[in-house]
Amino acid sequence: MRKEDKKTSKPLWAGRLSEKPEEQAFAFQASINIDKRLVFDDIECSKAHAVMLGKQGIITKDSASKIKNELDKIAAEIKSGKLEIDTTQEDIHSFLESALTERLGDIGKMVHAGRSRNDQVAVAFRLFLKRTVPVLQSEISFAVNVLLDTAQLHVTSVMPGYTHLQRAQPVTLGYHLTAWACALQRDITRFSDALTRLDECPLGSGALAGTTLPLDRKTTAATLGFSRSTLNSMDAIADRDFAIEISSACAVTMVHLSRFCEDIILWASEEFKFIELSDSWSTGSSIMPQKKNPDFAELIRGKTGRTAGNLVTLLTLLKGLPYAYNKDLQEDKESLFDSIDTLSVCLKMFAGMIKDASFNLKRMKAACIGGFLEATDTAEYLVKKGLPFRAAHETAAKIVRDCIEKGFKHISSLNIAELKKHSKLFEEDIYKAITPLACIKARNLPGGPAPKEVRRQIRILRKKIL
Repeated sequence: MRKEDKKTSKPLWAGRLSEKPEEQAFAFQASINIDKRLVFDDIECSKAHAVMLGKQGIITKDSASKIKNELDKIAAEIKSGKLEIDTTQEDIHSFLESALTERLGDIGKMVHAGRSRNDQVAVAFRLFLKRTVPVLQSEISFAVNVLLDTAQLHVTSVMPGYTHLQRAQPVTLGYHLTAWACALQRDITRFSDALTRLDECPLGSGALAGTTLPLDRKTTAATLGFSRSTLNSMDAIADRDFAIEISSACAVTMVHLSRFCEDIILWASEEFKFIELSDSWSTGSSIMPQKKNPDFAELIRGKTGRTAGNLVTLLTLLKGLPYAYNKDLQEDKESLFDSIDTLSVCLKMFAGMIKDASFNLKRMKAACIGGFLEATDTAEYLVKKGLPFRAAHETAAKIVRDCIEKGFKHISSLNIAELKKHSKLFEEDIYKAITPLACIKARNLPGGPAPKEVRRQIRILRKKIL
């Protein structure tokens, strides 16, 4: 765009008004600094539209070919840096049409026949998400594989499982990490679900009621890689459900990362000392020389609030809008772009942090002694001997109380005579049944922490994310 043209370019809608809005007002309603990332999606949209116009005889095939070829040149020049996006323009769509008109004159003005910026924006936005969301999914898959690689190494590494942040039952580190991987795998499917509903083309919907020109919507949809055209043009223009769904999927994934990071932050504390984060994924203190802070995990946890807020922004934006296009919809992109960017960088940080971490396996195993993590297994031992569960539960609880009064930290500290005072069903085999690893191996039902079962879970998850 020539420098002098920046001062004289007019908005696409300037014909109706005798004056252009003053500079400050025009800048307020402009969106090019946000939607410029749609530049290549908008070019693809315009190319498909121009070719279709030529095939339908709405413009000549020669004009359509010139428009397509010039748009290809513009795309190449933007990629190479030869052509800079003029941020004084109203939006990226206006910039591209102005550039095309500057180069092709009246032929460039033909590109907008049969479409509105309303459907043009909706198409470019969907195209952007169709190519961006799969990148997010691949980043989630990478993080899952990092978790599973680490879990594979630790299917027998004993650690406490927690409920209410209290030691509950013995599990393994591999089992815990596999649980995280399960959550992220579901996140991949949420994005897939959203992409399925997003995969329809609004091009040809016009401002809200289509056009009298004989457009071929089916062809443009196929050319742009959509599976279908939108059913109703008013709905196509009003709809931003797809943005809400992607924003929601981003927020849910970030909530998962935040919860995982909360575990990491706790594990890295002196009180737990389960994990040692690499120096590359830690920071020091400006005043306390001894500190090694899990700042990257804390920042992921903190940035989760942004994605939750962005989802609320979109919901609030839409909840009071009449069902067609309103200028408010211009605000649909900034928050979603921020959520996508935030999730992308946090996934990279999380995967790198886990990949370089080391685990204090001795500390984890030692934490299984004390807290009576074997109490449930003691009750189930009695159930297997024929005692009703509620009676077995009460017996195990009394045994725990007995141990506490004696200053013991494990049920096995009681000798067999002391155990038989609580139930004559106890035999010597109880001591082998309630070691941490025995408790884990006995839980071999689908979904359990037994090493063989965790390896099966890992295999299934790997197949799901292929």
